[in-house]
Amino acid sequence: MLTITQTLNWCNRHYQNGKDLLFPPQCVVCQQWGYLLCPTCAQRAEPVGDSICAWCGRRQPTPTACCANCQQQTEPARLLVRAATIHNGAIRQAIHVLKYEAKPEMAPLLAPYLVAVFSQAPWATLQRDIEAVVPVPLHTERLATRGYNQAELLARAFCQRVKLPLHPEWLQRQQYTQSQVGLNREQRQANVADAFGAAPAVAGRTFLLLDDVYTTGATLQACAKAARLAGARQIFALTLATADHFDFTGDQPLNDQAQTWSDGA
Repeated sequence: MLTITQTLNWCNRHYQNGKDLLFPPQCVVCQQWGYLLCPTCAQRAEPVGDSICAWCGRRQPTPTACCANCQQQTEPARLLVRAATIHNGAIRQAIHVLKYEAKPEMAPLLAPYLVAVFSQAPWATLQRDIEAVVPVPLHTERLATRGYNQAELLARAFCQRVKLPLHPEWLQRQQYTQSQVGLNREQRQANVADAFGAAPAVAGRTFLLLDDVYTTGATLQACAKAARLAGARQIFALTLATADHFDFTGDQPLNDQAQTWSDGA
């Protein structure tokens, strides 16, 4: 006899199959029928590569132990970050659809990129210390408008694959902030300063912070700061995509591509 859960899963699977027959999906990038993200477009994702800063994970002319930007931070405040792809082309379009076009079903299709980079260095040696995954939270007002937190959807699909616990309740966005789109580095830092709070449960914990897009790192750093203040032992960060180039000086807005498509970290 089928359990209630098995019966519901069976019904959902057959409902989805019937819906796809009546209303077949289209690739959000090239509009090919039969896929939300077709295999060709999925393979066009551009990996960040190995020529990066060992701390922030941003592209560098040559592999660097600590880039000029990270050297401006004291070591306790530095955050080890890695991104799976460059925020351009098909991935950029797919993330935009996930965030702004009410397509939460994109998240499980994008999570494999996160899983792939998580199987590479430096995670092989860090995985045993990571106790949980925490998505960057949305403010309740933005959550009500969008209907879901795209970072949490990505984190949920990621956790199902890597078998780590998901704890979205460990971080809260306690201040409503303007979109990061069009802001330079210093403006982004000021915009999210003290915007986040952490639950007492983070005390003594090591966790992986997860978000969709990593631009200047202001949001990730603000989340990590809140967690450290609450007693977290160590925080790492992983994102689906990162901007290829942006201004480090803080004097200029981000490039046109980042302004148009990223209001993230």
